[in-house]
Amino acid sequence: MVVIQRPLWIQRIESAWSERSIVWLTGVRRIGKTVLCNQLEKIEYLNCDLPSVRSQIADPEYFFRRFRPGVRIVLDEVHKLADPSQALKIAADEFPQLRILATGSSTLAATKKFRDSLSGRKRSVQLLPVLWREAEAFHASELDRRLLHGGFPEMLLNPSPDPAFFEEWIDSHYARDIQELFGVRNRTAFLNLLRLAFYRSSGQLDISDLAKEVGISRPTIMSHLDSMEIAHTILRVPPYHGGGRREIIGKPKIFGFDTGIIAHLRGWTMIRDTDRGHLCEHLVLD
Repeated sequence: MVVIQRPLWIQRIESAWSERSIVWLTGVRRIGKTVLCNQLEKIEYLNCDLPSVRSQIADPEYFFRRFRPGVRIVLDEVHKLADPSQALKIAADEFPQLRILATGSSTLAATKKFRDSLSGRKRSVQLLPVLWREAEAFHASELDRRLLHGGFPEMLLNPSPDPAFFEEWIDSHYARDIQELFGVRNRTAFLNLLRLAFYRSSGQLDISDLAKEVGISRPTIMSHLDSMEIAHTILRVPPYHGGGRREIIGKPKIFGFDTGIIAHLRGWTMIRDTDRGHLCEHLVLD
């Protein structure tokens, strides 16, 4: 496997560690969090997906006491722990000499398992799709390639976009992020909304229209959109009116996080002149 160094993000993690002992590294699934973690120097890497690792951290105080001061510990997929917020709180309060990097696919404390937001104890770093300034390292210095392939490192290094990859990502995002973390049960309605949101990416968000198209209630649409935004799948950008009432109540724009998925769902196999400006908005947003 080809590993591309990402110094921008390494520097951001190191900078966050200089301010707090706990860093929360978040970003959508398969965006490169694990690879990035392993680019850090002198780390103890632990994959919390593994039962053996979860067993080790069942008693966080005993677990962290094993490490000498200054050790840098990566807890990948930390939400898999029975009580991840307790483990991180103990690390921050009782072992501040350690450096902990915890990863997950959503905003900390937004999911059912997190009972504590670790306010004042952590810094957060959100890993985005490959930025335009990084694209050359991923052999994507041509703008159209970056727009069509999207920002997943795996897809940028592929000779051509892989529809199976994008479909698999959509399914796993629902199963491992949305259903598992937020308890959303209506798979069909959620995925229809997700696809429609990406299809309309960079357009105005109309809740009533989405509810009519998907066939579910407005409150359910709003709840699903909240889950997507917490999991970094979409971003709602409010209108700018220089402050005041109009800025609060005006319809926001909705953006999908990756141009590759947008191109895939629209059935594009090449970037036309009329598509380029629309997709470039997403790079500017990143």
